[in-house]
Amino acid sequence: MEEGTSKSPTHCADTDGDYDILQWDTREGCEVRQILDRVADKWSLLVIALLERRTLRFTELRNRIEGISQRMLTVTLRQLERDGLVRRTVHPVVPPRVDYELTPLGATLHATIQALVTWTEEHQHEIALARTAYDRRLDHGTEAS
Repeated sequence: MEEGTSKSPTHCADTDGDYDILQWDTREGCEVRQILDRVADKWSLLVIALLERRTLRFTELRNRIEGISQRMLTVTLRQLERDGLVRRTVHPVVPPRVDYELTPLGATLHATIQALVTWTEEHQHEIALARTAYDRRLDHGTEAS
């Protein structure tokens, strides 16, 4: 098991009403924080996005994700499988063939990721302008904090 993850879910905060965001962000053993850390890392996002369209083999995933090592892809796939987001199927052929696909739960996550990507695409110009203004303030000695 990955260091810092528990075997059973724990409740950290009420996410339906008023809550203190830091309550789940800082408490050790918080499942919400662990799940967010998992699904929001760059490798998991890319794997989920690629598997949304079709089932892929390990080598296909590795070839499509620039910069990922074999070990990191293995770790990412195992974590996503453990979380119930990816299904691993081993076919009894020689040489062995292993396919990866999103589970129904993983497919629901893809819709959320797509909404975030859409938001980013719609606001990338505003963000670029904000970054330029921030950098300009720093260059002129005006603190941005």
